Amino acid sequence: MCKMEFITGENDRGRRLDRILRKTLADYPLTLIHRLLRKGQVLVNGKPAKAQDRLESGVIISIPELKKSNDDEKTPKVRRFPPPEILWEGNGLIAVNKPCGLSVHGPNSLDTKVRAYLADKLPPSLSFLPGPLHRLDKPSSGIVVFSAGIDGARLFSDLMSGRKIKKTYLAIVEGSLEKEEKWEDNLTRDKVRKKTYISLSDSDSGKNAVTNVKPLAVNKTHSFVMAEIATGRTHQIRAQAAFHGYPLAGDRKYGGHGKNGLFLHAWKLEFLEYSIEAPLPQAFKDMLKEIFGTLHFPLFLI
Repeated sequence: MCKMEFITGENDRGRRLDRILRKTLADYPLTLIHRLLRKGQVLVNGKPAKAQDRLESGVIISIPELKKSNDDEKTPKVRRFPPPEILWEGNGLIAVNKPCGLSVHGPNSLDTKVRAYLADKLPPSLSFLPGPLHRLDKPSSGIVVFSAGIDGARLFSDLMSGRKIKKTYLAIVEGSLEKEEKWEDNLTRDKVRKKTYISLSDSDSGKNAVTNVKPLAVNKTHSFVMAEIATGRTHQIRAQAAFHGYPLAGDRKYGGHGKNGLFLHAWKLEFLEYSIEAPLPQAFKDMLKEIFGTLHFPLFLI
């Protein structure tokens, strides 16, 4: 009987067999994978294996040959994507500078560009695909960290859960923020409206969010601020800034004004011994000069 064989790579090490098969056989229904496992037709190094078995690198997975439809046999079109702006690489991780207006996920996204960049740089793997390890809104710009290996993904995940990653943002907000403030709120997420709200009731099951805000430049109408977040909730800075009376300039979803889009930049990310910075976009610099005139900003920002 004809069979299909796959060899696990280093980035498959320690992963469950069923999860490896789901990635490797992504074009086939999940029910088929489970049926092969139940019938003992999935072999690892020639022996029947179970769904929950965790595999080492370099083992051979064998299954009966599966037929593909005519549509599956068509040669896919190869698309070329411009390379992302790489800020740092190391420890199975890669940090890139996301432009504002570019989605992190989906077709023609930052994710697509990073995968194209890494395509010829990663060792073969049945189950691992590089991907973003945290969020950044489409209208925002700045640092996004991607996994370039399973060990890097696990490391970053552990640091995130232990709150050992420091994220610093730069933003233009409406109103005069005269002194440093600490915003600590309970946030709830409306998934239908795709909007985050501040919960004022102790009975609500919201998530705690902490943001430390420091003014860098202030006039009668706007403030240029540095925001450090100890948590990473969806729309955290946008929702908290609006609630505390300083909506992001241009963030109309949360009460801001203007038609040029919001100005929120993930500027700095620190973890372990690393400190990564993303330069401000030119449009952000131009808006600073338009609002604050000839104020002299620190060179490391401008």
